[in-house]
Amino acid sequence: MTFEVEQKFLVPDHSVLLAKLGALGANRDEPIEQIDCYYAHPARDFAETDESLRIRRSGGDNFLTYKGPKLDAETKTRREIEVPLAPGESAAATLGALLDALGFSPVATVRKTRTLLTAAWQGQSVEVALDDVDSLGTFIELELMADESEVDAARDAILSLSSELGLGSAGHRAERRSYLELLLEGGGEGA
Repeated sequence: MTFEVEQKFLVPDHSVLLAKLGALGANRDEPIEQIDCYYAHPARDFAETDESLRIRRSGGDNFLTYKGPKLDAETKTRREIEVPLAPGESAAATLGALLDALGFSPVATVRKTRTLLTAAWQGQSVEVALDDVDSLGTFIELELMADESEVDAARDAILSLSSELGLGSAGHRAERRSYLELLLEGGGEGA
């Protein structure tokens, strides 16, 4: 079973973090647009069970992703199952039609520009996402994927890196809610 271990912060801008990550030797990718279409289950309330199902369009690539309930109070550690799909807008639309036919219904779409970096930290390659989310603001996410036996070490690495970057201090508010939850609650800077 694979788990996503993540910590997210609302930040005023990315410039200071880019400098700190550069000093740590982080590798940076070009920004990419991501469009996440979230779906409601026909028989259970994902808001109550703290689960989600989405189709992600990331550049030309598509993914179907299930996320289970959060497992701890400090991070957003949760089971994640992600399936790569055929590329292109048409493939994403076809999967959306399949989910509709099965009784799933679209809830909301989250649009963001994401810049990915990879930072070596405590013997792990931490994925760092600098996100500019439509209607919500500017965020940083620190993430590791881990098997069940590696979750504690991954959580420790994420918490340590967030401290090293000065996250959680003035101007950087930790955020456990997903972008979908923030959008539905109107909880962003621009909302």
